[in-house]
Amino acid sequence: MFSLPEPPLFARLRDARRVLIAGAGGGFDVYAGLPLASALRAAGKEVHLANLSFADLYGLPSEVWIEPDVAAVRPDTPVRGDYFPERALARWLDGQGLPSTVYAFARTGVAPLLDAYRALLDHLGGVDAIVLVDGGTDILMRGDEQGLGTPEEDMASLAVVSRLDVAERLVVCLGFGVDAYHGVNHALVLENLAALDREGGYLGAFSIPRESPEGAAYLDAVAHAQETTASHPSIVQGSVAAAVRGQFGDVRFTERTKGGELFVNPLMAMYFCVDAPALARRNLYLDRLAETVLMRQISTRIEEFRDGLPGLRAPRAFPH
Repeated sequence: MFSLPEPPLFARLRDARRVLIAGAGGGFDVYAGLPLASALRAAGKEVHLANLSFADLYGLPSEVWIEPDVAAVRPDTPVRGDYFPERALARWLDGQGLPSTVYAFARTGVAPLLDAYRALLDHLGGVDAIVLVDGGTDILMRGDEQGLGTPEEDMASLAVVSRLDVAERLVVCLGFGVDAYHGVNHALVLENLAALDREGGYLGAFSIPRESPEGAAYLDAVAHAQETTASHPSIVQGSVAAAVRGQFGDVRFTERTKGGELFVNPLMAMYFCVDAPALARRNLYLDRLAETVLMRQISTRIEEFRDGLPGLRAPRAFPH
């Protein structure tokens, strides 16, 4: 049973002692989990951070590898170039006096990613809960929508976590509206959330307050990441941070958005939370990905699935 004073997400995590928060979609997704990590640490829980990485992990020295396809990235881990979100986060954590190892998963298909997750859980001595975090909401797409965003990494992570033997498996999305620039229709996102709610899989939504320790820490981490990765700052996390600060509309924080128009708004600063197994059950093609080894195989199988559909759910306009 849930109650109004305690969001369902935190009710589900109440008894967890050790929690893994993992970025589902690569890039800077793990940053979307930092406010939650701060809140859980304040509640006395042991929190570990991981991310599906876009960095060139295979250039890392042998001592950072726990097992093939999962590396332990620390503040002093060597880096080529300035794009390494996991090390940027490790350095920020170290500067805050927090545990500063960020685990990085290689960008693979589902089968090796499942092995990598299991190896990490063994390395950590097991966890009571896994929370997948998505910067944006395209992880909520079931597959028959006209636009799916960038589903490959999200679906690999969801397929893996839905198969792990862990007591609590949850998904949180931060950055509602960001994926419109990748073709996601957010009226359909809300329709999918309503369907999950009818099945008991929707765990509600709540905002990150700017005037909170969690909000302040998140804003500082994003600012540090933008400075550290000046050539390729995160549009998603920059948009969410602007929303947390109360900014609105076409907010400019990077040249990467030049030529487009942003719509920063308070919904971007809200966590939308769902049960991971329920989300996986509603996905129409996830079972086709189980034996994939390479990320490009995931892309191919999604395309094959969609080619066989009689039609796609058309985008819908918000009525007001």
